[in-house]
Amino acid sequence: MTFKEFISKYKGQTIYIQTHNFPDPDALGSALGLKTLCKHFGVDSILCYDGKIDKLSTRRILSVFNMEIYAKDEVPGLNESSKIILVDTQKEAGNVTDFIGDEIACIDHHPTIKEIEYEYKDVQIVGACASIITLYFKELGITPDSVTATALLYGIKMDTNQFQRGVKSEDIEAFGFLNPLIDEQLMTDVSTNTMEFMDLTAFSASINTIKVYGDVGIAHIPFSCPEGLIAMISDFLLALEEVRVAYVYSKREVGWKFSGRSEIAEVDVGEVLHSVLTPMGGNGGGHSCMAGGFLPIASVEVYGVNADHVICNHLVETTTKLRKKL
Repeated sequence: MTFKEFISKYKGQTIYIQTHNFPDPDALGSALGLKTLCKHFGVDSILCYDGKIDKLSTRRILSVFNMEIYAKDEVPGLNESSKIILVDTQKEAGNVTDFIGDEIACIDHHPTIKEIEYEYKDVQIVGACASIITLYFKELGITPDSVTATALLYGIKMDTNQFQRGVKSEDIEAFGFLNPLIDEQLMTDVSTNTMEFMDLTAFSASINTIKVYGDVGIAHIPFSCPEGLIAMISDFLLALEEVRVAYVYSKREVGWKFSGRSEIAEVDVGEVLHSVLTPMGGNGGGHSCMAGGFLPIASVEVYGVNADHVICNHLVETTTKLRKKL
């Protein structure tokens, strides 16, 4: 079934587009692009998410692109019969809340952890989910408006670290399609001044706590900070000459949030975080070069004052064990 065949079945209806929890620029850009496509086919849509949009760069997306997206407890009209499309995530991925309603479709660029049947499913391992949405526009001969085009391209740029991470031919094709269509002023507005002064305290904490084991760098932030910032600090650690694989975790009241980055093909950080955190009662996964995970506080407390030591050892040992020989 093609996307056109699928979405045309819902003409005149309202569907919900749900991103992964704590949506990032790729999830938000993909959701906005999908909403624009739905409108083209006569389908109304409501954007929704769980968690928070608390990092300055993601909050800026909402204001610059005038996006309307509802938090879990504020979603209008959501009920058991509601139809939901998951974007930039999949059921059982560990990073998305199971909303009331029927998940009829998923469009994602992450590896599938558990096979789920959908009415429509499009999972492609590319650099950004926004690239998948963009190529729908291209293949269908639909030209997105400049706001949608800018949001999509910004999502691609951010998830591929300015086309330096996990880039596939589809991402390059999407760039070529979108670049002539964007609003350059909007791109400037959303791309500049994306950090707050308080973010520097998280960077400082990571610098003070980093430990390097061979080519693996591990740092923690002893307080809660936004998911996007944790990911940014993971990228920051990779700038060190000695570090090829980076893990960063933030200690929150409800548990520890993890981010992983790898710049070498031998180490799949999605596989490492899944292998470390799942047996401990948490969850983890993602791409080979970038991934995330979460460990509930109850699982952390099992290890008491040795929790940091245990986690670091597991990360290092599992990275070594799963390191591929190329």
